[in-house]
Amino acid sequence: MDKTRLFLIINERASALRGILAAEALKDAAERRGSALEAEVRSNGETLVSFEGSPGPEDRVLLIGNRDDAVPGQAEILPGLNLDSVLADPSAALDRILGSAVRAHSAEKKADRELIVAITSCPTGIAHTFMAAEGLERAAEAMGYTIRVETQGSVGAGTPLTAAEIAEAALVIIAADKEVERGRFVGKRVFACATKPAITAGEALIRQAFTEAQLQGGGSESPSPAAVSERKAGPYKHLMTGVSFMLPFVVAGGLLIALGFALGGIYAGDPSHAGTLAHALFTIGATAGFSLIVPVLAGYISYSIADRPGIAPGMIGGVLAANLNAGFLGGIAAGFIAGYATDFLNRVIRLPKNLAGLKPVLILPLLGTLITGLSMQYAVGAAVARALQALTNWLQSLQGTSSLILGLILGAMMAIDMGGPINKASYAFATGLITSQIYGPMAAVMAGGMTPPLALALACRLFKSRFTHDELEAGNAAAVLGLAFVTEGAIPFAARDPLRVIPALAVGSGLAGAISMLVGAELKVPHGGVFVLTIPGAATHLLGYIAALAAGTVASALLLGMLKRPLQAPGG
Repeated sequence: MDKTRLFLIINERASALRGILAAEALKDAAERRGSALEAEVRSNGETLVSFEGSPGPEDRVLLIGNRDDAVPGQAEILPGLNLDSVLADPSAALDRILGSAVRAHSAEKKADRELIVAITSCPTGIAHTFMAAEGLERAAEAMGYTIRVETQGSVGAGTPLTAAEIAEAALVIIAADKEVERGRFVGKRVFACATKPAITAGEALIRQAFTEAQLQGGGSESPSPAAVSERKAGPYKHLMTGVSFMLPFVVAGGLLIALGFALGGIYAGDPSHAGTLAHALFTIGATAGFSLIVPVLAGYISYSIADRPGIAPGMIGGVLAANLNAGFLGGIAAGFIAGYATDFLNRVIRLPKNLAGLKPVLILPLLGTLITGLSMQYAVGAAVARALQALTNWLQSLQGTSSLILGLILGAMMAIDMGGPINKASYAFATGLITSQIYGPMAAVMAGGMTPPLALALACRLFKSRFTHDELEAGNAAAVLGLAFVTEGAIPFAARDPLRVIPALAVGSGLAGAISMLVGAELKVPHGGVFVLTIPGAATHLLGYIAALAAGTVASALLLGMLKRPLQAPGG
């Protein structure tokens, strides 16, 4: 904080001893963090412990307790902080004190001297990750801030933040739809949100972040306010974190299985083919890759809720779910049980400082695994296995109208919010079914997700008068994004005219999904668009599937031409 020093006055009338103990505890916590904090203790008009120096006009003076005539006028009362909370958890109290000082300091600095660092990430690590980064960069430039964004995309961290940049930053923004590791940001002001505000309202988000950011704590004893806020975001974000970590295993395993089938036929996995390349590829994909899908899903759902101590209980619970034939539903259940149980234990178990290091590496993983394992073995596992079997039987029995309706719903969901919660719910459902060797819904979902950008690209060609010059230019990019199964390529069009564009796209996506299910198309890989269709064994009923995609694209394009009005009269 430049040359600004921090002074704390504790003015406690009831108990002088408690005030002295609180001051010493806070100074000790600050010293361990390398922060400078001077404390003065007063009681009933007497100064018991004095400042070593005197606060100057540029220094921050904060007050816990009562204001009286002896308290300097510049002292600011810390609301909601008292001796009970300080003595109960000095580290958390210090977070509050430092956070108050940093907020005031940041408000006084000029925007053009401040650096913001940010991380953007989404479950698939493709479109929303980079759109959010662009939104933040544009907003920061317009507001006069310097910003550095690390994109945690599908191939890892792009342009990673350096330690020097993090140290210099006045604010950390995490715009992510999944859990992001925050260990680098201990002691920094952190604001967490979803990717959507960064995409649609970057300037408002930055203003809100400077107002509401919380100091990131460290260690397992006291979760930071930002981490607590993240957990309160709800189960959806935790599920999406698990899905994002699971996807590479599904993709790698599915493609290797498909390559094995391509080389050795549908019986490539039989023992009679042992020693062949086809059998080796099948074994790597099915025995190794697919066997990790449910444990990884469960482990990272738990990680999203309880941080690193939740990984072991979640993954072990996921292995039990797989062994009990509870599949992806069992993995989801195990992940949430492990995460919430470990998080609860972390909050209620208090240990002396010399034993605190045992908590994250021994006590929490052990007790979390015990609770999760017993729950899966004796209560949850068998029930979820029966539910999954019932779901599997129902999906396999779908014929005619029933399969058409399911495909219609899954496809339309992909177009309603184009990468938002409804889209991701449909996608997560279909991806999870791959682990149970049910591939029809995945085909319907991918067809429904490819249709919106492709339809807009086609409509831009057929009905040029309905689109602005910028939209016509974006139509070319939308075609490529659609072929790659990046539904978000339709967002700029939907944002400009949602009441006409979204219904038109939902109809076409629903039609594509319905036809896909009706012809019995199956897809063993959860991403890649048309590029994975060329791999033998990755998709079935390929001609019918392409027809479904074409029908949905044409239907949406024609509806867009009917619903959108020309921007100018013909010949005008």
